[in-house]
Amino acid sequence: MATGQLFSKTTQALFYNYKQLPIQRMLDFDFLCGRETPSVAGIINPGSDGFQKLFFGQEEIAIPVHPTIEAACNAHPTADVFINFASFRSAAASSMSALKQPTIRVVAIIAEGVPESDAKQLISYARANNKVIIGPATVGGIQAGAFKIGDTAGTIDNIIQCKLYRPGSVGFVSKSGGMSNELYNTIARVTDGIYEGIAIGGDVFPGSTLSDHILRFNNIPQVKMMVVLGELGGKDEYSLVEALKQGKVQKPVVAWVSGTCARLFKSEVQFGHAGAKSGGELESAQAKNQALREAGAIVPTSYEALESAIKETFDKLAEEGKISPVTEITPPPIPEDLKTAIKSGKVRAPTHIISTISDDRGEEPCYAGVPMSTIIEQGYGVGDVISLLWFKRSLPRYCTQFIEICIMLCADHGPCVSGAHNSIVTARAGKDLVSSLVSGLLTIGPRFGGAIDDAARYFKDAYDRGLTPYEFVEGMKKKGIRVPGIGHRIKSRDNRDKRVQLLQKYAHTHFPSVKYMEYAVQVETYTLSKANNLVLNVDGAIGSLFLDLLSGSGMFTKQEIDEIVEIGYLNGLFVLARSIGLIGHTFDQKRLKQPLYRHPWEDVLYTNRRRRCRRGRRTLRARRRSTPWSTAPAPSGWTPAPCTPPPPSSASPCNEQTNQTCGTPRPTDQTTRPRRPCQLPLLTPCPCSPRRPIPG
Repeated sequence: MATGQLFSKTTQALFYNYKQLPIQRMLDFDFLCGRETPSVAGIINPGSDGFQKLFFGQEEIAIPVHPTIEAACNAHPTADVFINFASFRSAAASSMSALKQPTIRVVAIIAEGVPESDAKQLISYARANNKVIIGPATVGGIQAGAFKIGDTAGTIDNIIQCKLYRPGSVGFVSKSGGMSNELYNTIARVTDGIYEGIAIGGDVFPGSTLSDHILRFNNIPQVKMMVVLGELGGKDEYSLVEALKQGKVQKPVVAWVSGTCARLFKSEVQFGHAGAKSGGELESAQAKNQALREAGAIVPTSYEALESAIKETFDKLAEEGKISPVTEITPPPIPEDLKTAIKSGKVRAPTHIISTISDDRGEEPCYAGVPMSTIIEQGYGVGDVISLLWFKRSLPRYCTQFIEICIMLCADHGPCVSGAHNSIVTARAGKDLVSSLVSGLLTIGPRFGGAIDDAARYFKDAYDRGLTPYEFVEGMKKKGIRVPGIGHRIKSRDNRDKRVQLLQKYAHTHFPSVKYMEYAVQVETYTLSKANNLVLNVDGAIGSLFLDLLSGSGMFTKQEIDEIVEIGYLNGLFVLARSIGLIGHTFDQKRLKQPLYRHPWEDVLYTNRRRRCRRGRRTLRARRRSTPWSTAPAPSGWTPAPCTPPPPSSASPCNEQTNQTCGTPRPTDQTTRPRRPCQLPLLTPCPCSPRRPIPG
């Protein structure tokens, strides 16, 4: 156990298991005390790394995050305090790992409920290696004006009220973290404040005892008196009694052991801490108080008299000149967090997002004001949810059922369409589900599934203006615009799209009006007179029928209908529906473990043949230069014809070196060589060379 001061104004800590509020409170305390460097050097969040943004006064800083204790200790060798906010399940293992690091000197274990066997091992290792454990089951500790652990002393307002932003003359140690906050306030009222305060924790086996810290305070010159707050249960206070009797403590000690009310109960009473239970007489609060009083400690008659005892002891030391007056300072103001200020009504801030379709702030999410429980209990379908989230109202059942029919009919159209093809190729390349889905969705546009909005827009405009099908189609033709929703690559007059027929049948049965669909059919009749495949496709059917749904339901104004068409609601319906099929194709390819897709050569028209021929000839010449004549293979079934040497006055018909068996003399004068490449066809053997023909 250390025999002197644990902390200073330059102490830095490593914080295990990221908790935003305790770290921010530590940094606010640093700023309040005028520290130049933050007391938190690094954060250890197992499996994570990077940075966490926090405030140091008004300045935002980035504190590094490390995945392991070893990495953090190596990165911050000056940080010698380990603050462990792990749960009781993992607190022992992480604390032992920290104790084994040579740079760590103090370990604070916040968790309550650490197994006693684990606590004993930690205590044994720490004492053997002269290291300090504060806890388990502790709020931590504080050195006034220098350093604090986690949530010690509570809020900034409480710290200022207790004068913890500058050092006093009192050393304080307690078992209870909650009661330590009370005593900080009490001590600040009747003395110049504390110098250091420690809560050792309420477990049966604390890492450091009351006497350990009292003996340490006795060796700190700035500490002039000490206050101890114990509790019933256990025998920790008796080690302090022995230290007092042996004269190891020369400074005044004011002590009180809580729990004197336990005698009023007929049976054993368990208080808040694991170690705070009324056992035998020796562990009672009365027995401990009496033992401390007999050993020389100043023990009041009740907790209410503790404040007076502290004041009298401090005043006596001041009269004796052992305590010098503390110079009061004005701590700097801590900027208030925006969330806190907004909650208290001190400031107002503009919002950055507006949402009118859902609200998740209550007990359950609401879709357009309808609670989730209502949606489930009343059997809402997917179409009903879409009507709430897209149109912000509950549409009639025939409308929501039509939406569901559109989703079912447009969910998939086989593997050959562009969207499914892209998703299949992406999935076979080993990409994940989202990448494969997005790859297919990105093909949706004017030529594939994305013509629903345009079809609705143009059909509505033409119908509302009273254009005849002839005027509409010919007008689009003059503008150079294809009529959206008309035409299909496979379907025709004699092979109608079954999806279109199903939608039309449903609309005739349930819709109060189908004026836009009837107009689209009239347009189809006119376009079929021009070409057999200019039929009304599923985009045109959905677009025109959705116009009938919006206008016939009586729940939308003309302006709202125009806005819905303009925003792109109808294409959104196709995107939603086709996502089902694209996901299915992705799963299908992964389930079948299909290999990487490569398009076959025979399905590609290569148009750069001449350029390839030249590359082939250059490659041929290089191959010929590197291949000996005797090893050049001849094609099967080909016999070289006898070669007749050309007349001596003529040049060789080939620009290549001729076969030595040919008898054709090699040209010795460079001017006699042909300057252009051989013009003979590639599949024709050289008449003066037995080499095999060259493939094209």
